[in-house]
Amino acid sequence: MTDEIVSRETRSRFSRTANRAFALVALFILAAGVSGCNKLRARDLLNKGVAAFKEAQFDKAVEFFKEAKELDPDLMNARLYLATAYASQYIPGAPSDENKRHGDEAIAEYKSVLEKDPNNLSAIDGLASILYQMAGQPFDEKKFEESKSFHQRHIALKPQDPQPYYSIGVIDWAIAYRGNTEMRQDYNKAHINKQVRDTDPLPPDVRAAYTQKYGALVDDGIASLKKAIEINPEYDDAMTYLNLLYRRKADMVESTAERDALTKQADDLLDHVKEILTRNAAPALSEPRLHSRGSFFVPHIVQIRGTRSTGIFGIQLK
Repeated sequence: MTDEIVSRETRSRFSRTANRAFALVALFILAAGVSGCNKLRARDLLNKGVAAFKEAQFDKAVEFFKEAKELDPDLMNARLYLATAYASQYIPGAPSDENKRHGDEAIAEYKSVLEKDPNNLSAIDGLASILYQMAGQPFDEKKFEESKSFHQRHIALKPQDPQPYYSIGVIDWAIAYRGNTEMRQDYNKAHINKQVRDTDPLPPDVRAAYTQKYGALVDDGIASLKKAIEINPEYDDAMTYLNLLYRRKADMVESTAERDALTKQADDLLDHVKEILTRNAAPALSEPRLHSRGSFFVPHIVQIRGTRSTGIFGIQLK
């Protein structure tokens, strides 16, 4: 083979290699351009979705967020807004399949965020909220416990936030309150001539069963609410629910002295709540008022001395 032929073949190989390299670079540039365009389109759709969301046009917002998510799967705000749009359409207690689907879709989207970012507080709090809303009617203790688990995840990330401690206390009270109500109702059905009023101590056998099943839960709720108050000494909602849990704790003790002591602790808390509300020029205590505490919107109910709390949050008692 002559030097001329070798040179010609070498140039040909170099030419083919160069052409392939140029083709790969062109494909890379094209892919990058398409990806960049998709990201820009995704952000534009996100903005349109946010605008629709603010106008309470949730169905329209959902479609914008879904398309934004498809164009840019890493656009976390599209996923979060999509989950929140689904959650905003959920109506606690509404029995329709469509309503349940909204709740389930919100849960799925929030969890998809946590798959990519396990410490995303917005998704953690969103899950805690929607699970709590879905747990009330019909009553679903497992959903309450799952909601509680996400508040615990919030605490693990930001232990100085008082709200998740408060929310755990509310959940513990809700479960213990329902259990107390059901046990009293069951006893009264079985003892027609020996009825137990809501404010009466529980009969010994009922008290023992109640303590065995809910004692640890009530103690956990009390500890959580105390922690919320320790972080925020003016946390009147936490004091209100601590008052309610002290009354559930009073149903677990045997002696009248212990019961009276716990009832006094509850009453003292209410007096302190009244002082805070008066100091803050709050509305009259006889009128319910709505409060927002993180993921919960709950009526502020004050326990009247000598009486028992009523069910709130739309929790189905029986």
